[in-house]
Amino acid sequence: MKLVKAFGWFWWDLVIGDDWRIAAYVVGVLGAAAVLAVAGASDALVAVGALVALMTCFALFVSRDARR
Repeated sequence: MKLVKAFGWFWWDLVIGDDWRIAAYVVGVLGAAAVLAVAGASDALVAVGALVALMTCFALFVSRDARR
């Protein structure tokens, strides 16, 4: 059981890391990209849109933390 618990904590620390908000941004953007892909948007549009959204979220997150 210790091995299963350690494995779970490893993945929690890897995905969530220091701040849960970054993981939430990534999950949100990937979810939106999946919805666009299922809706029939072109692959290039989905890829570029996801990249722009992730970079925007990252820039907002860093600028907010820099102000503190």
